[in-house]
Amino acid sequence: MNLLNLEKVSKDYGKGAVLNAIQLGISAGERIGVVGRNGGGKSTLLRVMAEIEPPDSGRVTHENSLRLGFLHQIDRVPAHLSLGEFLFPEMRDHEWASDGRIRDILIGLFGDLNEMDRPLDALSGGERRRVSLAQLLVADNDIIFLDEPTNHLDVEGVAWLANHLRSRTSMALVVVTHDRWFLDEVCDQTWEVINGDIEVYDGGYSSYVLAKAERTRQASVEEARRQNLIRKELAWLRRGAPARTTKPKFRIDAANQLIANEPMPRKSDELLSFAGARLGKRVFELHDIELRFGERVLIDRLTLNIGPGDRMGIMGPNGAGKTTLLKMLNGTIKVSAGHVQVGSTVKIGYLSQQLDELNPEWRVLEAVEDVARHVDLGKGRELSASQLCERLGFGSDAQWTPVRDLSGGERRRLQLTRILMAGPNVLFLDEPTNDFDVETLSSLEDLLDGFVGTLLVVSHDRYFLERVCDTMFGIFGDGTSHDLPRGIDQYLEIRKEIEAKSPNTSSLSMGPLGSAAPKSAAEERLAKKEREKVERQLAKLDKDLKQVHLDMAAASTDYPRLAALTEELRIKEKSVNELEELWLTLAD
Repeated sequence: MNLLNLEKVSKDYGKGAVLNAIQLGISAGERIGVVGRNGGGKSTLLRVMAEIEPPDSGRVTHENSLRLGFLHQIDRVPAHLSLGEFLFPEMRDHEWASDGRIRDILIGLFGDLNEMDRPLDALSGGERRRVSLAQLLVADNDIIFLDEPTNHLDVEGVAWLANHLRSRTSMALVVVTHDRWFLDEVCDQTWEVINGDIEVYDGGYSSYVLAKAERTRQASVEEARRQNLIRKELAWLRRGAPARTTKPKFRIDAANQLIANEPMPRKSDELLSFAGARLGKRVFELHDIELRFGERVLIDRLTLNIGPGDRMGIMGPNGAGKTTLLKMLNGTIKVSAGHVQVGSTVKIGYLSQQLDELNPEWRVLEAVEDVARHVDLGKGRELSASQLCERLGFGSDAQWTPVRDLSGGERRRLQLTRILMAGPNVLFLDEPTNDFDVETLSSLEDLLDGFVGTLLVVSHDRYFLERVCDTMFGIFGDGTSHDLPRGIDQYLEIRKEIEAKSPNTSSLSMGPLGSAAPKSAAEERLAKKEREKVERQLAKLDKDLKQVHLDMAAASTDYPRLAALTEELRIKEKSVNELEELWLTLAD
């Protein structure tokens, strides 16, 4: 069944067509990943398909009574509500808690059902993302659009979301994300938004890369033939002035058409590898250190040696202390106990999660020149800041764009370029994949392949971690930390073991819990019987409450009667709350 269609849809923001006469359709159950450069039109495509934003021309048609959900990049949740009030504004606790699908979603995202009274204004970025996802997933939609759903989620949260979406086989899905592992897990089609057009590939990200490589190979063969034909035609045209007047007009026209259609060179983001100072034998040596955040011990008695050329990925749940560890190595934070030795030749480049380090009033060129006006590429080669900007995709006009007007991905790329221009021999990358499109990520990975210094990466992007790091190190949020020889799979196993040992210590930020100990068949039957009894009582009370409200409306001028009804209402609502608490206890 076809859910929606795009018929010759175009969209232009004044800088060239973002979408140009697009014709596509989505059927029930299809899983589509959308990739492309930052600013290339991925989010615009989603908004147009969802009819959040109208096209400039063309038509978007939806099936009648289409149920559609949309997850935006920015999570907006009201501060004055609790989690339960926000997710279920028109349902009583026993109503949503008796729905098995809803219970699975809440336990998967929040660990248990005891977080529903938590105020929304106390949530972190990762927690707000889980709330937004929960609101979307508990609804019964025919199609959902996800714009960067893995932002702020840890590895466990991403894995749970992928498993859940795979289980919703009847629901169609369109997702924009830079998380290539997630694309492989959930998508059976990939759409690339490129130069205003959509190129469709079968399969997830890996299949897309292989298919695109094959298309590129075929295109290069065709281009080689075309270039050879151009050379022949140009030579034929230029074979002496006297002869030109006798050449057939159709041959001249054909040659001129070939020349006129010669495409402009593609502006690729070229990330340069700069020579850094040579590292000595010692980089970082940690001896029995302790790191605290207030009264909480993040890392307890850690001894670790990080040597020259090491490439380590640091993993852990949100709030476990990954960024704190980087700041400690950078000298920003002092250890609570133990001793840290840093090599005398260490020169750190630190890409943090924050973008406010760039002066918003700077122009792009000024931001680069603030680090250096010229960069030495070795062997007598040198680039000016302006030339470097050209090679990094900022043309002569774009070089005078204020930093405040750059997109998140452009500012992130500019920030990383400034760091690399300083010539570090140790790189700290804290969530480097945030705001980067897939193409820029591939360029960054290629750059890091040639980086000869020491690399420490904090990221929830498992594809990126496995691609650029040789070793993994886990920080588990309970003071423990150690090497992970088997990588991310070992990390997930250890997290499940920790959660199974202490099921009552879960929180929103720590991710989903392991399952509770199984009950006997007799216990299950008894609990089910008691739940059904409570549900019947709640249903009767709901009817009584509706009748009380009707009686109160009818007695609006009879104040003695109204006072009696108000007291009756208070007693019945108290009974409802008590029964709902009992139902939740029986359900657990």
